[in-house]
Amino acid sequence: MELTLLGTGTPSGLPRPGCPCAACATAVGDEARAPTALLLDGSLLLDLTPGAALAAARAGQTVTGVRQVLLSHPHNGPAVEAPAGLPAPERVPDGREITLISGHRVQAVAVDVPGTGYAVTGPDGDRLLYLPPEAAPAGVSEGHEPYDLAVLDVNGRPDALARLRAAGAVAATTDVVAVHLDHDVPPGPELHRRLAAAGARAVADGETLVVGDFQEVPDLPRRTLVLGGARSGKSVEAERRLESFPDVVYVATGGTREGDGDWADRVALHRERRPGSWRTVETCDLLPLLAEEGPPLLVDCLALWLTDAMDRAAAWDEERWASGVARRELHERTDALTEAVRNTRRSVVAVSNEVGSGVHPATSAGRRFRDELGRLNAAFGAECEHLLLVVAGQPLLLRPR
Repeated sequence: MELTLLGTGTPSGLPRPGCPCAACATAVGDEARAPTALLLDGSLLLDLTPGAALAAARAGQTVTGVRQVLLSHPHNGPAVEAPAGLPAPERVPDGREITLISGHRVQAVAVDVPGTGYAVTGPDGDRLLYLPPEAAPAGVSEGHEPYDLAVLDVNGRPDALARLRAAGAVAATTDVVAVHLDHDVPPGPELHRRLAAAGARAVADGETLVVGDFQEVPDLPRRTLVLGGARSGKSVEAERRLESFPDVVYVATGGTREGDGDWADRVALHRERRPGSWRTVETCDLLPLLAEEGPPLLVDCLALWLTDAMDRAAAWDEERWASGVARRELHERTDALTEAVRNTRRSVVAVSNEVGSGVHPATSAGRRFRDELGRLNAAFGAECEHLLLVVAGQPLLLRPR
């Protein structure tokens, strides 16, 4: 089954007409995107968009052989008229299955927003799932047979991809292609980096894919360290890297602070931002978690873990530190952590504060903490496939380049 993406953008397209934002200004060439529409084997058109015939011609295709046009979402603005010769567009009721004369079987999939998704099985048995913008499947059950190709709004609804993964509908062999792309993510390298972190990819308008053909799935790093200063956006970046995966364990190393209203507000903000399917564990005992099999871990953050480790080693005591006893105990703890990260089989995303670019600490304890955090970051980062520095909300990839 061949799929030609006549467009990969939102119903407004990219750039949006009249929009002055930076993302729209840089959406040129292959990063400019018409409204999403899918042409399957030249006979089935999913979503009718303005200029469908011209878009097909640019892709080296034609719509003259289309025998069925199905709509997935209500279009804003005036109704789109079908070009001459195309059948009238229609929508299949949720749950109903139709068989086309071309041999394609199409089942309407219920979604959690107004609209309809479509699961298409080709004549050769290849299976494709297509979801409308801002949509996730409604009521998908576990034990679902994996699709060969899933085409959906990965940026707008990463939880949709998480639901599909939890049900088995998206597996390691599923090619995940992001569509309905908008100006909320800068086009170019940042778009492709974010999608790769979710195990997805974007293609240019007009590209033809063969459903079921082997595609190189983006290499998902097993260990990632996200560094950044205070309020840099490092926690948001770390959470974004796992938001399309189900059953994440969020490891909060800060614990609770009685009577500290500001801390409670910060913790509440983090919890509201996280997907409801994530489980939170408040602990600094990371070694057992890293040794266990299980879902991905998000550790936020190593600076608070180090504070606890220094407390346990009494590293704040000047005499104990000068004697070397506290230093030795602390380094045993940090070395054990990096060893556990090296040996873990779980996916891990850790957050830490970058050091050395702020005010020089006025106290020996402050300088000690800065030095030890720098040492921990370097050792932990050495065990990670991906290392990022977040500045003003923008991630800078340090490894791999």
